[in-house]
Amino acid sequence: MMRVETAPYAVQTITKSFIDMRSPTSTALELVRNLPSVNIAVTDTSGLQGGRIQSRSLTDADMALMIDGGPAASAAYMAENVESEDVDSVSMMPGSSPIDLPVTSAAAGVLNQATHDPSHKFGGTMDFSYGTNNLARQFIRLESGDVGNTGSRGFVSFAHTQARSWFGGGRNEKIHVDVGVRKDWANGSYARAFMGWNLEDFVVDRYGTANQFYDFKRTGNSYGRKAEFDAASNDYWKNNINHWMQLFLTAPMHVVLTRHLHFDLRPYYNWGRGWSGSAGAFSGATSGNTYKSGVPVATGTPVTSFFLQDGAFSVGLTAILGYDIDKHNHFELGYWYQNQDYTQHFPSSVTTAEGANPSPNNSTYQIYRNGSRVYPGNTAGFEIHSLFFQDTAKYFHDHLLVNAGFKYVMSNVWYIVYPSKQKLGQNLTAPLPHVSISYHFNEHHQLYMNAEGDFRQPASSAVANTNIDGTLPKNQYSIREELGYRYNDKYLIVDLDLFNYNITNRLLSTYVGNNQTGVVNAGNQTARGVDLMVSTQPIHGLSPYFSIEYLNATTDTNIAASDINGSLTAFASKGKQAPLAPHFMANFGLTYTYKGIFANGALHYTGPQSTTLAGDQRMPGYFTNTLSLGYHFKPLWHAKSPTIRLNFTNLTGAILRTGVVGVGTNASQVRLMNGNLSNTGSGAQFILEPRFTVTGTVSTAF
Repeated sequence: MMRVETAPYAVQTITKSFIDMRSPTSTALELVRNLPSVNIAVTDTSGLQGGRIQSRSLTDADMALMIDGGPAASAAYMAENVESEDVDSVSMMPGSSPIDLPVTSAAAGVLNQATHDPSHKFGGTMDFSYGTNNLARQFIRLESGDVGNTGSRGFVSFAHTQARSWFGGGRNEKIHVDVGVRKDWANGSYARAFMGWNLEDFVVDRYGTANQFYDFKRTGNSYGRKAEFDAASNDYWKNNINHWMQLFLTAPMHVVLTRHLHFDLRPYYNWGRGWSGSAGAFSGATSGNTYKSGVPVATGTPVTSFFLQDGAFSVGLTAILGYDIDKHNHFELGYWYQNQDYTQHFPSSVTTAEGANPSPNNSTYQIYRNGSRVYPGNTAGFEIHSLFFQDTAKYFHDHLLVNAGFKYVMSNVWYIVYPSKQKLGQNLTAPLPHVSISYHFNEHHQLYMNAEGDFRQPASSAVANTNIDGTLPKNQYSIREELGYRYNDKYLIVDLDLFNYNITNRLLSTYVGNNQTGVVNAGNQTARGVDLMVSTQPIHGLSPYFSIEYLNATTDTNIAASDINGSLTAFASKGKQAPLAPHFMANFGLTYTYKGIFANGALHYTGPQSTTLAGDQRMPGYFTNTLSLGYHFKPLWHAKSPTIRLNFTNLTGAILRTGVVGVGTNASQVRLMNGNLSNTGSGAQFILEPRFTVTGTVSTAF
């Protein structure tokens, strides 16, 4: 659950041995759930969706989510990127982002997944899982091994997962393919490529208010999707399906030009397309709704509304030229380019006779008005050009490391509304300095310091889902500092990290439905705290692990609001605890291995936190838990590593909230800065911890 780190900034890593103990349905979010700097909320335990991340008063929208150095899909859809068997490690850098990463939104740091390196030997691995919620999953990976003397090798894997929704009616299913290849040259040059392809249909969950949650907890009255078609409410699960196809590609290459000169090229490509359907009320007598043929839609006919994502597209590359100036200094000069475009429409269609949502592209069900299809939409995107340089100096037999660099980002942002084609846009620049210093007193002790600037422009998808009133949200800027100490010997590993964040024009996610989020500015913010991780090396097979975080995050401005008379004033938010910033989090874990036996238990605690801008709604503290048990059998015939394991989550079956899908404004009327009351706003909508689950897996390499 912890490894020895030497980087000049905070790094928290989950290794392959821990990943292999967990259920193969685990996403990266579930794997890092016991790191000190994060609070994770997952929406299911079947590996079909993702969840939300909170880190040091920030969220996954402030985080760089990477696979092999390329930006990946959001945390809400983490399961679409790569299967857990094809992940070698997951690293969390909560307070820093290396200057050469192709990201802008990294105030909360970086979550990086390193994919499987193809094996030098021909063979493969396979596993089969079955569990709670009628989970059934199959996975197989085939390895080519070394292809002659070419220095090339590769793998391809296939996974199929299906499971029942744990909250409400419905079934979810996905098909996933991963492909990885690698080519090595004798001089140290190499080229890698990874592709993840995902096709998925899952039920769009309902995220309840605080009142709905308490009613469910007291009475068991579920607010999940209905299991059967109910024409009165039109909330049948088949009318609330997300259909999505995702393709992710990254192809980093390292070229050794001379003994002192090398070149790195890291292209990436991310593309997705699909739709989410939801109940769109009923066709009215005066709506003017017709079919394509011109025949009127009967009054009272159920209607489905769509988020139709015609294309979520991102492509880019980073090019770096590195030169060893002398035996102490390594200099790098780099360029980063990225183009992102997010186009969506909001059509309506007649719900099918059995209550399901049709494809929005099926002309039989499409709704027209005045001879034209109801098809509003928008496009949001940006184009980035960035130059950066850094120098890494090592002295005193490499005990002292100093890294300093500068990144300059130039971005063109656009937002176009259809069918009017009204356009908004802005050009912006951001200077981002980086400096880090590390000193190893000896092999046991290390001190490090890290400071950097970071900016975040609103994500294209969030802008596209936000009701823009003529001005795009302001860009967020943050300055971060870290001071850390590490110790390790043959028995003990300790990592202590102190941090400070100053954030201007804080961007917060708002939930707009159908798993989509918008974005608003929420003033300035300060966050200070400390992370502590302690673990032992295995002692008689036992490895205990403990981590804590103390966080003090405050809102530094009074956030604008309107009173009941419509006059503009502000919430009295200055100096209050920032939303989604629990003061205290703690984790305990215990790993045991002996011969073929392995086991791991983990317990996580998150303290109370605010969930609205006004601070009038809070989510209480909670505990989550996991347990893994398994046994490695001796090789049998072609089965090189037959293994059986059981993975449990939420062992107590607790009904609790673990996160929000968007921060609320104010849950009730509050007194504003001008002395008047506010309007009744909106509280947060909450993610529930999935029910008790057990997953059994049989696996082997061959």
